[in-house]
Parts: sequence; structure tokens; C-alpha cells
Amino acid sequence: MQLTPMLVRVSGPDGPGITAGILAILASDDASIYDMEQIVVRDRLTLDLHVGVAEDAGTLKDLLFFGWERDLSVSFDVVEGGPQPEPQTRYAVTVIAAELPPAALAAVTTCIAESGANIDRIVQLSARPVVSYEFVIEGGDVDPLRAALGQLASEIHIDVAIQREGLNRRAKRLVVIDVDSTLIQNEIIDLLADRAGAGDQVAEITARTMAGGLDFEASLRERVALLKGLTEEDRDAVLTRVSFTPGARTFVRTLKRLGYTVAAVSGGFTFFADYLAKELGLDYAYANQLVHTDGVLTGALTGPIVDRAGKAAVLRELAEREKIPLEQVVAIGDGANDVDMLAAAGLGIAFNARPIVEEVADAALTVPYLDAVLFLLGISRRDIEAADAADV
Repeated sequence: MQLTPMLVRVSGPDGPGITAGILAILASDDASIYDMEQIVVRDRLTLDLHVGVAEDAGTLKDLLFFGWERDLSVSFDVVEGGPQPEPQTRYAVTVIAAELPPAALAAVTTCIAESGANIDRIVQLSARPVVSYEFVIEGGDVDPLRAALGQLASEIHIDVAIQREGLNRRAKRLVVIDVDSTLIQNEIIDLLADRAGAGDQVAEITARTMAGGLDFEASLRERVALLKGLTEEDRDAVLTRVSFTPGARTFVRTLKRLGYTVAAVSGGFTFFADYLAKELGLDYAYANQLVHTDGVLTGALTGPIVDRAGKAAVLRELAEREKIPLEQVVAIGDGANDVDMLAAAGLGIAFNARPIVEEVADAALTVPYLDAVLFLLGISRRDIEAADAADV
């Protein structure tokens, strides 16, 4: 039987049974389905089907009558060819900002068009506390597009990430996150130094380190020496001054519900990393070990130092222990100490980070909400809220 390839578009008010009814008509007339896609926006349905129909089957008349009964618009276009050829490489372009007015979205889509890519799908991932959209694109030259979108992001103050769309993107299973100024808004050593009356001295050492005058381990040991004499009570009192990054609890809670393994890797101290693991339900927490004698800090450290190389080593160790390929690992951080860790992961995300970190990261976020990272993973605000509601 000779079939005529056609594109059928059905649009109008959404309701139960529309897709089933359309497919039943096609089935009764022995039509072929080559492709179909459906989307609902504000209870308005758009259903597109690429089909092959027999000219004498009455399929089109039946579809028009079905649409009339349901107050739906049904249109047809004859197209060339049958099943679609193998698709080109696809990429997901995620755009995030406090606001995304039409001008910003127009600028993004213009960059996509000028690269020669075609937009295959657009999905709004969130409307609060930030606005985010995902554009799935096909074709084009991704390297110039990445450069153009990076320049645009800097000019109009939006966050844009480009990732290859496919199973690897959606198969991320391990998240390794920095602590100070990432998972929390504070620097733990600064809080401890304030408690010890050594805040200015620690700040001066930190400044010298940032200027290249000290490496991390030397800087850490010099600063820890100034904490000598703090008691466990002092240490625990510091916990009351900690501020979690907005969205941190939602971020970890959602990942855990989705079956991710979540680890914190900190250049800070184990007493706080252990607290975070218990408070947030982390699977692992790594940090530096302070030495106590009779409940008082000696100003020394024991064990291996968790520095830049150490963080990357922990990430690899965890991936091996959990039998997770590095391509399925996400790393998040803000400082130079996180660079190797981000480079080792399949997806390295710079979160409100220094320029040196953004240069090596696969994606950079400047919004203040940690749960915005979920949108880079293709997880929508609706998914998050549905999971929260189901857990009540």
C-alpha cells in the first residue's frame, strides 16, 4: 500500500484522551507513524505527528471530525520522505538569570541561529527563584556558538551552559561539592579565627596566599597555628554562625531523592564536614583533621592535607569506590583549590567563582542559589516541587 508522508498538527485546549483518540484513528486506517512530539503550555496542547497515510483511507476526514468534536485545530502538510534520517549531534543550551526578558532570549536564540544550529525543543525549567530555559539544538558549529554565548552572557549578565545532549548528560550519578563559599556562605577558618581573636592575622595570611606568596598547605598550617587554645565548646559555638547557601538543602535533598551519591570535599576541617554530613544527609565528607589534646586545639593538623590535588584525588577515589565513570561525575566549586577537581569531573561547575575557576569549568553560575545547579542537570522546578509534595 502506497503511503503519503504528512505532517499533522493538532492544537487547542488540552484534555484526557486526545492523544489516544488521534492514535486510534491512525491505527484503524493502518497509517504509519514516523515521529511525534507533544507539548502542553498553560493547558494548551500542541501535538505534531509525522505519519504515512493511504490516500483513500479517509484518515484526514476522521482527524478533522475528531478535532471538531474536541474544539481542536487540525492541519496537514504533505512532506517529502518517510522516516527521518539519523539525527545530527544535539546540544542542550541552558540559560539562567534572575530575569529573562524577550530581549535576552532573542539574543540567545540569535546566537544559536548564527551558528547554523536549529532549535529542536524549548522547555522552561523554572520561573523562580531564577528563570531558566533549556534549548535543545541540532547541527551548527558548537565552538563558535560557545564563544558567542560566553561573550553574550558577560554583556547582559546571564548564565549560559552548553552540554552535549544524550545519555551521558542524564546519567550523572555522583556530585562532589566544595564547602566554604559554595555549600555554605562562610569560610570556616575565618569563623574560628574570629573566635580565637586572630581574625586580622588570618586574613593577612589569606591575602598573601591569594597573591602567590604561600602555597595552600603552608598557608593552612600557618593559619591553623593561630587557632591554638580553642576548646571544643568554642568550635561548636562557631556552628551557630554558619549560613547555608540559599538552595543548599533543596539541592542536596533533590539529588538524594534521585539516587545520586553526594560528597562534600573541603579544605576546611573534619568537625564541620561531619556536621554537614549529618545535617544534610551527605554520603561522604572529606576535610583536614585538627589535633586536639584534652578537648583543646593544639594548632596542628594530622593526616593528609586536602588541597587542590587532594580534592581531585578524593573525587577519583569516590568514583572508583562507587564504580561510577568520571563522565558521570559532577564537581562544584568556587576557588583555585577546586580547579583540578572540576577538570577531572565529567561536568565541572564554577559557582560564583573566581575567573581562574570559570576558565576551566564546563559551566559557570553567578546566581546566588545553589539549587540552580539542578537546572543544568535538566531537573525542573516542577520536578523538585513534585518530589517535595510526594515526601510530605
